Amino acid sequence: MSNSQPVAYEDPAEASRHDGRWAFARGLKHLGRSALDVLLPPLCLGCQTRIMDHDALCPSCWRQVAFIRPPLCDRLGVPLAIDTGGPMLSAAAIADPPDYDRARAVARFDGLMRLLIHSFKFHDSHNARRLFGRWLAVAGEELLADADVLVPVPLARWRLLSRRFNQAQILAAETGRRAGKPVNPFALVRRRSTGHQVGLTRAQRLKNVSGVFRVPANELPNVSGKAIVLIDDVITSGATASAAAIALRRAGARRVDVLALAIVSE
Repeated sequence: MSNSQPVAYEDPAEASRHDGRWAFARGLKHLGRSALDVLLPPLCLGCQTRIMDHDALCPSCWRQVAFIRPPLCDRLGVPLAIDTGGPMLSAAAIADPPDYDRARAVARFDGLMRLLIHSFKFHDSHNARRLFGRWLAVAGEELLADADVLVPVPLARWRLLSRRFNQAQILAAETGRRAGKPVNPFALVRRRSTGHQVGLTRAQRLKNVSGVFRVPANELPNVSGKAIVLIDDVITSGATASAAAIALRRAGARRVDVLALAIVSE
């Protein structure tokens, strides 16, 4: 039985003692949080201005994030101009459907969102991980409701050694914790390293990551028949997500969706 909620007792005296201990524990927790706020006051993750809560943005910085809201393309997750009242597909999704089922992202990859992600990814600053987790849980609510497991997009071994962490795995852990979904960081591995995708055309990106992912033999039972949500930081052309989705589908995945912090959209 959890000790975090009041419980029923037949003895009124025992009930009174229990409620008193519970109230005392809540008071200590509040006091500890207040003391921590004095020592480490909550600061905006964007501009370091004093704010009311930890792991948040001030109103000015919040307005600098180009959040993606409906209407949007059901397959690619990019914003659309008109809402027809049901699932809609963009011209890009019709002309060149992705190898994954659906993609969703928190915001466009520009402005403050780009700075926050770059700080997280390249400067070893994880202050925004809880905020990112909250955002991902909201943006991916529809995908997460259907998911059996979350799988972070893996890094190449040499890149993981140099960076010391996989940002997608951190995001998956935060999202899984909030959504109550399991995370499997071993379901997908990279067969080989790839060069940076920056500056490549979509065709070049697809060629660069073709066949780069695989599902290890011992992970096949954990993938086959499962609805999987791939977690990554940024969807650029969708080439990396498509290559990962192909590997998961070949291993028997029932569904593969993609959830990211940001998406590069025209």
